[in-house]
Amino acid sequence: MESIPILRDLVVLVAVAIPAVMLAHRFRIPTLVGFLFTGIVIGPHALGFVRHVESVSELAEIGSVLLLFAVGLELSLSRIVRMGRYVIQGGAIQMLGTIGIVAIVAVLAGLPLNHAILWGSLIALSSTAIILKIYADRGELDSPHGRMVVAILLFQDLCVVPLMVLLPLLAGTEQGPMALVRAVAVTALVTGGLVVAGRFIVPRFLARVTTLRNQEIFTLCVLAIGLGAAFLTSRFGLSLALGAFLAGLIVSESEYGLQALSDVLPFRDTFSGIFFTSIGMLLDIRFFFANALLVLAVAAGAILLKTVVTYGVVRFVRRSARAGIISGLGLAQVGEFSFVLASVAATMGLLGGTEYQVFLGAAIISMIAAPFLVGAAPDLADRILSRRAAPTMEFATREVRAVKPLTEHVIIVGYGLNGRNLARALRSAGIPYAIMDSNGQKVRDARLDREPIFFGDGTRGEVLDRVGIHRAKMLVFAIASHQDEKRGISVARHLNPRVHIVARTRYVADMEELYALGANEVVPEEFETSLEIFARVLRRYGVTEGRIREMAEEARGDHYDLLRQRGTSMTRVDGFLSPVAARVEMETVTVKRGSRAEGQSMSGLKVLCGGARVAAVIRAGEVRYDLDANSVLVAGDTVVLLGTATVLGNAASLFREQVAQQAEEERTRRRGTAIDT
Repeated sequence: MESIPILRDLVVLVAVAIPAVMLAHRFRIPTLVGFLFTGIVIGPHALGFVRHVESVSELAEIGSVLLLFAVGLELSLSRIVRMGRYVIQGGAIQMLGTIGIVAIVAVLAGLPLNHAILWGSLIALSSTAIILKIYADRGELDSPHGRMVVAILLFQDLCVVPLMVLLPLLAGTEQGPMALVRAVAVTALVTGGLVVAGRFIVPRFLARVTTLRNQEIFTLCVLAIGLGAAFLTSRFGLSLALGAFLAGLIVSESEYGLQALSDVLPFRDTFSGIFFTSIGMLLDIRFFFANALLVLAVAAGAILLKTVVTYGVVRFVRRSARAGIISGLGLAQVGEFSFVLASVAATMGLLGGTEYQVFLGAAIISMIAAPFLVGAAPDLADRILSRRAAPTMEFATREVRAVKPLTEHVIIVGYGLNGRNLARALRSAGIPYAIMDSNGQKVRDARLDREPIFFGDGTRGEVLDRVGIHRAKMLVFAIASHQDEKRGISVARHLNPRVHIVARTRYVADMEELYALGANEVVPEEFETSLEIFARVLRRYGVTEGRIREMAEEARGDHYDLLRQRGTSMTRVDGFLSPVAARVEMETVTVKRGSRAEGQSMSGLKVLCGGARVAAVIRAGEVRYDLDANSVLVAGDTVVLLGTATVLGNAASLFREQVAQQAEEERTRRRGTAIDT
């Protein structure tokens, strides 16, 4: 039997990649750096273990498709659409600015104009695969700088086709400017068609698939959507990865996005390793060492230039200086699509052998540096901005006067869904508060609603100082970025050791770290969801609200160990359930307007409750224990009942039964009206 050459190459690739990635993990180096070094070592220009780079590159292209499909699943199409201004303005300025500056420098260095424009195009593109993977792993896709970076990367991917059409023009072939116009039109039509068709077709299609209740069919359909979109875009001359990325965005908008992501992740991680390894194989290591100073200078210049240009773009669209620095360092590397442009340009004679290897060396160095730059960006931004004399907050004088009198107030950092709900609750309770957010549009919209909101980065000391952190009673971090939250907690605890800090986080695993930094309470979203699930289950088994609250508080008091310890939770819950019917419970219920309890006297209520005893009534904030038999309940009273679980369950229905019945009658009446109409 004949051997398959690519199979041997894959075996060698995986065999060498395993120890390389293990070493990278051991020394806390990003795994993609391990894959890049693996490619350099085993490639044809070094040890030569793998010689069929072209066949491996085909697998790598599939890896980039799955990688971008998975990244699209982790984002949201509606959120991307809302960032349309940043995509168009920010992306266009970044691309044109970088191309223009690089072209000018290249011409001054003696390159012809067409070569200079080519170099500008190669350097202008950043790595969507690398940066979105790093940001996804760090949980920063939804941060202010994460959203800005995603917007610019999306525009760059849309520019790949026009740049491909530009190459023949630079090479002096027969195609004219109309070819570029046609390419832009095709890009817009195909992208828009995919989004519109996917928005209406994909959710209905997946809904039909789920009715089959077959996991294998669902996974195959999800992969078919991603690969099919990539194939469709490639047929129109667009990049494979762009189609996969758009398909992921479309699926993420449906209720099946989470399951689709879990199905794709194993494929993504495997093929993305092949992708980064294949890029490393392209580098001629002998040329690199012979021209190390030149290659390093080009790499450093590209990183510095792209950082500065992106910073200017972010500031132009009125985002914070800190977001500008972090975004600039995030986009400072050369992208994977630049390799495609470079290979095509080389075949056309636009990029000679020496220039091609200089580009490869500089691009790979920038890719290797990318994870380290992203990791160091927040601290570097803080150091740079701490030396600035001017404050970073944009307070008007009347706003400063509004904050100064606040004492014992709550500071809310982040005005997303959690921040808005908290602000609404504090306003209803009459508790003073101030809101911080670094999204200018959110701040402007909230000010129209007369919210006490201010523009600024609430994780920085000077910003928190301006909203009275020394006088505040509580500080709530309602932001999505885990890294920003860690820094903010540490800074706030240093400024005010007495302030009570509440932080949200996505995962239970992050809780201990936030507690160690100084948070008083940490609310993990995944665990609170599990608490809500077990509360609903226990209600169906007749457990009272008081007992459910007690169990939830006990779980929180145990640092969320109740549901994390295998086997323990079910034993403890069973311990609550088995004696619950024989124990005396306490329940608090509120008298709803229109319920059977409204207007009942204490004596009449005792008969209706079937044995439950009224221990107290809370009315207008006052607890009353000595109500006589003729005292009457009014809407809004809170009644404290004592009795067994069964009795309390029956009694509690008196306080809402009529309301539920009226609601059902109203729904029935509306359905009848709709049918008649």
